[in-house]
Amino acid sequence: MKGKILVIEDNEQNLYLTRFILEANGYEVVAARDGRTGVDMAAQERPDLILLDIQLPGMDGYTVAKSLRGNPDLDDTPIVAVTSYAMVGDRERGLEAGCTGYIEKPINPETFMAEVEEHLPPA
Repeated sequence: MKGKILVIEDNEQNLYLTRFILEANGYEVVAARDGRTGVDMAAQERPDLILLDIQLPGMDGYTVAKSLRGNPDLDDTPIVAVTSYAMVGDRERGLEAGCTGYIEKPINPETFMAEVEEHLPPA
């Protein structure tokens, strides 16, 4: 395995596609379907990268990112917002919340791995 990626995504089809692409490229994928579970899983699993949907039930992705950044064990873990929020200011809002990157949905299967791997620490 190349590394472990936590995907925090509530949409079943988006999660399926993301998992399929990542696993086909040699990554271990762990998944959470809501923000609170994602925060807990990040602390437990210590992934190499977190892919974070912004539109989550209960705790939105901005709140999740802020919570993850509050955990000193996850300080160096890249968090990439993967979201359909593509209005002016949305990228900046994600970065201000603690995300280190931003990928727009719908994801493009042909470019998705290159976009993800930009944010992974060197092996």
